[in-house]
Amino acid sequence: MTANPIAETVASLMPRARAELAELVAFESVADEAVAPRSECEAAARWVADALRAEDFREVALLDTPDGSQSVYGVLPGPAGAPTVLLYAHYDVQPKLNEAAWLSPPFELTERDGRWYGRGAADCKGGFIMHLLALRALKANGGVPVTVKVIVEGSEEQGTGGLERYAEAHPELLAADAIVIGDTGNFRVGLPTVTATLRGMTMIRVQVDTLEGNLHSGQFGGAAPDALAALIRVLDSLRDEHGSTVVDGLPARAEWDGLQYPEEDFRRDARVLDGVALPGSGTVADRIWARPAVTVVGIDCHPVAGATPSIPATARAQISLRVPPGQDAAEATELLYAHIEKHTPWNARVTMEQVGQGQAFQADVTSPAYTSMAEAMRVAYPGEEMQSSGMGGSIPLCSTLAALYPQAEILLIGLSEPEAQIHAVNESVSPGELERLSVAEALFLGNYARSRHA
Repeated sequence: MTANPIAETVASLMPRARAELAELVAFESVADEAVAPRSECEAAARWVADALRAEDFREVALLDTPDGSQSVYGVLPGPAGAPTVLLYAHYDVQPKLNEAAWLSPPFELTERDGRWYGRGAADCKGGFIMHLLALRALKANGGVPVTVKVIVEGSEEQGTGGLERYAEAHPELLAADAIVIGDTGNFRVGLPTVTATLRGMTMIRVQVDTLEGNLHSGQFGGAAPDALAALIRVLDSLRDEHGSTVVDGLPARAEWDGLQYPEEDFRRDARVLDGVALPGSGTVADRIWARPAVTVVGIDCHPVAGATPSIPATARAQISLRVPPGQDAAEATELLYAHIEKHTPWNARVTMEQVGQGQAFQADVTSPAYTSMAEAMRVAYPGEEMQSSGMGGSIPLCSTLAALYPQAEILLIGLSEPEAQIHAVNESVSPGELERLSVAEALFLGNYARSRHA
């Protein structure tokens, strides 16, 4: 990075940032009481609120949202007449998954090979630390030139919509001229990237019932309807012979027109085993940014450990369907329900429950805020120009904010580049990316304030 006061200040603050991120990562703040105690999320929320108060934020509050989670809110007043910028992150995290596969404790920030490892380090506790670094750098160099609102969500990973519904009920709360969502990531380490599109999502649970109770597979197998076998038939119907997602009536042939994702890079980033083919058709970018994608994220039935030779009477699965921009998530859900009903064999009883939903999002990358961000990233990443890409994941709040504040410019940046391995074991953050993106965000806020007064 070329020397400038903002960059020098952020560099000097990095040891403090590491210590704070370690404190925040230590909370097992999974917003699912079946996985972690609610007290962990509550403690993380209080930590975030205390951090805002220490930076002179006003109106700091723990907002009780309709899904039972808490979001943290605060306002840092800027100069009279200055624009308002909303900064977003979330403190809730994915479960640790297979703890034995972690090379260091998942809730203990650990430095290894130049990266900081821990659940939430990139997604998205690091995003909140990024916001703090940017604001501290501005304070140390003349002050924050805009009014800043911060909202830190407590249930983003669950997709249960608490903050979206709270914002709809209190539309004045998050109103802003520009919104920076700190929950995406660069296309690769060192390449400054804004995310232009997000897929929406729907999450459903499917249960198949065939018998009043489990039966001996020797005495009844062959004629008794097997619930797990029926569920497997249903799940298999959601992919064609090439592995592409198939939901009856849901378009799945769109093409991505923009930055491409070379297959060899994707295989490396996704850690695909040698010799294993990538499913689907079209380019990688088509498949992960422009088309729907179904994933079975969990199955309940007989566990392998302690299995007995019996026919399952009941089987259950949780299914995630990612929906690209241009497709309505609610309509996609209805099509998914109809598809499952149609493809359930043997007249087995099938019940479905929706547990999460969010709409897709598409940003206007030609807006003045993007010009301000491009200028900032050019300084923070010398020799690199800002790129725009898609993202296959979902941030349901984005479409809510776009609907509530149609004049607001929404930018998506963050620390979740491919090496971060978010949602997987051994999640990590690049401290270099944290430093550079904090510089970029600070410079953006200055650029944006000047552009609004030009």
